[in-house]
Amino acid sequence: MAKGLLVTYALWAFGGLAGLHHLYLGRDSHALLWMLTLGGGGLGWLWEFWKLPSFVAQANRAQGQRQNPQGRTPPLSPIRFAAQVIVGIYFGLAALIGLSFMDTFYFVGLPLAIGLGVLLVAAVGNQTSDIKNTLVAAFLTSPIFYGRPIAVLPISLAASITAQKHRRYKISEGSETLSVRLYRLGLAYLAFTGPIAYSAFYNTAATLSYVADTFDSFLGWFSFFPFLGHSVESVLLLPYWIWRLLVGDLGFNSGYFQEWEKLYEFVSSFHDEKRQLAYQVLGLSEGATNEEIHQSYRQLVKIWHPDHNHHQTEEAQRRFLEIQAAYETLSHPRKPKRS
Repeated sequence: MAKGLLVTYALWAFGGLAGLHHLYLGRDSHALLWMLTLGGGGLGWLWEFWKLPSFVAQANRAQGQRQNPQGRTPPLSPIRFAAQVIVGIYFGLAALIGLSFMDTFYFVGLPLAIGLGVLLVAAVGNQTSDIKNTLVAAFLTSPIFYGRPIAVLPISLAASITAQKHRRYKISEGSETLSVRLYRLGLAYLAFTGPIAYSAFYNTAATLSYVADTFDSFLGWFSFFPFLGHSVESVLLLPYWIWRLLVGDLGFNSGYFQEWEKLYEFVSSFHDEKRQLAYQVLGLSEGATNEEIHQSYRQLVKIWHPDHNHHQTEEAQRRFLEIQAAYETLSHPRKPKRS
């Protein structure tokens, strides 16, 4: 059955952020991408308004001939490449929040998540890429930046470059029933959101702390390029501002939503906030000298070292890690405040 432009625009208007119009057109990869990113943060959804006629024409053309050009390489698209890098980073940050408890996270979990994000964008429309080569690039890059949250950026770049190098048109196959397609999309959606939901609702405080640390490390990469850093921060905060625009303050009156609002309000000033917390952990007042910081650190490490506290191992390990993190924070030079 031919796809209608009016129906597509209606689905775009009322369910576009969830990718309903792409599901209608048989663009399942694009639908999943929109489900996981809320229409690309809303910006991709708005930009599609002018692209819907070409999407409908492509869907009807595919129904008619069931073939894509074989033996030809799709043209290079800077927009697709940029989207691959961004979505790869997005998937990597989600993995840092929900899967970082894995022992092999930086060797398996992180590169796999980023590679799948890049491949999801690569599979939008009538194009795709080589799964094996893309994932291999991600897995080979990950150990170089082991243990660093900023690893999401080089891994995503390596995977995106490889995916672009091996881009090709999809091989046309027979159509699947809607139930099978929805089942597959549902599994993919749960695989992405499940770990994040578990971390957010069952370990909220630790999740908030880890997200803030991740944003800190990620935005710290742009400290030499203030304008670019501000732009990236605005993109990270975009879902929050969209939510506030739609529901105002009502959605954050209690419970976990209130905790997440604290996170977003914290992002723009977390550098100073982390230093204040670090001073408290080390038992110092703000403005303490480097010598005082080092002396306090050495004293507290001796007191709370796990080898000296066999009767309270868990408490000692927790305090020991807090002390180390506080010392590392205060060892970095203070970043200038934004005007």
